[in-house]
Amino acid sequence: MKTLLVLRHAKSSWNDPALDDHERPLNRRGRRDAPRMGELVREYGLMPDVVISSDAVRARMTAEAMAEAARYAGEILLDQHLYLASPDDILSLLRRVQQNAETVMIVGHNPGLEELVEQLTGAWQDLPTAALAQIVLPIDRWRDLTLSTRGTLRGRWRPKELP
Repeated sequence: MKTLLVLRHAKSSWNDPALDDHERPLNRRGRRDAPRMGELVREYGLMPDVVISSDAVRARMTAEAMAEAARYAGEILLDQHLYLASPDDILSLLRRVQQNAETVMIVGHNPGLEELVEQLTGAWQDLPTAALAQIVLPIDRWRDLTLSTRGTLRGRWRPKELP
């Protein structure tokens, strides 16, 4: 069994309309919510072995703030292919993860993340900014992950639902 943690980037800033979408940073709410999800990861024992983030500024900032609050000691791998990735793109990336990694976190964007969760669990889940989903997958090796793999949604957390 492997565990996939799907974290949507936290709320981004639209203060500079001239800024390219890829370069938008987190806004105040995003800078508050990303560490809260990291605290949740730590408190619930969901620590990933690997964190892979889109290289978009808002996703990278989310991954970094989550990691610091969770006390994640590993490296955050940035991947340009996660920017606006489809479920198939994400699965292709996951199939290349080191096989000894039991829990992997992907930090990325909608609609790809919501579509991925639906594809893997068979049920639509709303993932607003900074939402986290935990999916347990019936595979022994990441390379065996396909679009037909059916996992179990073990948890879904949204910042507005946290105390």
